[in-house]
Amino acid sequence: MKKILLLSDTHGHIDDTILKYVDQADEVWHAGDIGDLIVTDTLKKHKPLRAVFGNIDGDKARMEFPLHNRFMCEGVDVWITHIGGYPGKYSPAVKNEITLNPPKLFITGHSHILKVMFDKKLNLLHMNPGACGISGFHQVRTMLRFVIEGDKIKDLEVIEIGKRP
Repeated sequence: MKKILLLSDTHGHIDDTILKYVDQADEVWHAGDIGDLIVTDTLKKHKPLRAVFGNIDGDKARMEFPLHNRFMCEGVDVWITHIGGYPGKYSPAVKNEITLNPPKLFITGHSHILKVMFDKKLNLLHMNPGACGISGFHQVRTMLRFVIEGDKIKDLEVIEIGKRP
């Protein structure tokens, strides 16, 4: 069993509230737009980290993290990418691969809009944790946490950190 904290779009922001939730997780997954590697360096000091770079990330983030991160967590095939769309509106960059070889869990960031949807056609769960940073148009800072046990994704929770300053 793994307790996962999923976040995205930090845009260079990390704070004690985020770290409180990091410390409760087994792993942290970041779906891009890191903004400053101090964010991921700090996260890695607390817990194992899996991340991808986003469209605002510079060369250092792109050298450290991939565009797509596909891996197994327990019995769940996971694919994280920053810009991937969502069920019914997948990005052209992933549409072919996701149709031919869908993961069980498809995670994106980018939109700053928290979204969890099940794709019945591809039998996959899509998650976008919204944005937990303080830059962007979102009003409320959000993250997701959930448990992966064997091949099951369960105990999904939306974490609202509060309004963006």
